[in-house]
Amino acid sequence: MPSSTERAQAGTDEHGLTTGTVARRLGVAPTTLRTWDRRYGIGPARRQGGRHRRWTAEDIAVLKRMCELTGSGVPPAEAARTALNAAPGTRAPAAAHHPVLPAPPPRPLPSDAEPDGLGPDAARHERRGLMSAALRLDASTIDDRLTAAIDRYGPVAAWDQVIMPTLHAVGRKWQTSGEKYVEVEHLLSWHVSSALRRVAVRPAAAGDATGLTLLACTPGETHTLPLEALAACLTQRGLGVRMFGASVPGEALSEAVRRTGPSAVVLWSQSRNTAARPLAQHVASSERGVRGARTRPAVLVAGPGWAGPPMPGTHRPRELAEAIRMLTGLCAR
Repeated sequence: MPSSTERAQAGTDEHGLTTGTVARRLGVAPTTLRTWDRRYGIGPARRQGGRHRRWTAEDIAVLKRMCELTGSGVPPAEAARTALNAAPGTRAPAAAHHPVLPAPPPRPLPSDAEPDGLGPDAARHERRGLMSAALRLDASTIDDRLTAAIDRYGPVAAWDQVIMPTLHAVGRKWQTSGEKYVEVEHLLSWHVSSALRRVAVRPAAAGDATGLTLLACTPGETHTLPLEALAACLTQRGLGVRMFGASVPGEALSEAVRRTGPSAVVLWSQSRNTAARPLAQHVASSERGVRGARTRPAVLVAGPGWAGPPMPGTHRPRELAEAIRMLTGLCAR
């Protein structure tokens, strides 16, 4: 018989497996398990001492069916109903109207790792499902699909491969149909914003955060979703973030830089009309600290509005992952 120490090292005891152990065995992020438990009841039937989550063999069987269904494209709410209602030991059938795609084989995933991105087929399927829900104005399914994509694949892959392409497709649809689908874009954008903010609902405490990045749209710029995606990714990595949102006046941004002394400032511009180059150069030249040891924030100009010759003293990331790499290095220094 294994000792209590050996059981603890294995992540289990006589009452079942811990959430971390189950996550590693099935290749599912622990955050996904917590979300499924809270939203759909896919979780341990009992908790040790009323607190600690312990997964029994029956609990894990339900969870495996849930993973199988969501991996084949079934929305999480529907997958949960099917998994909970299926008899133990049987494979739950895929729901109607959802083409079945092969689910990737489970493999260990460290609890602090970013989930893997999507394959091409899975990405297309996720986009089709999200677009279909948006066109139906099905708010519940939109929310379920966004939450599942972010939890399962991580905010970077979800943004690059699912969310952003779907937003672009909806935009093209209303532009080519006499603005018939404007309401679809507004609904989808609102739910995307809500899903991204949920990721950043527990940012690192001020004393624990690494560095500090200010995120702001330039004056007159109202497109905030790319910055919201960046905020979610940075807070998930333990980096300090202050998100100021749309159309931040230059004076207000300068005051925020003076008061917080950030490691970096990200300025988003969607169009050339809002690419405030003098503001970017002013922020890049601002100094803070005592004489002889003054520092300047790194300035990242992001978005298509900054197309053209580079500005001295600024960085220009071309995609979300590149911005994260830059900021991680800058804040670490």
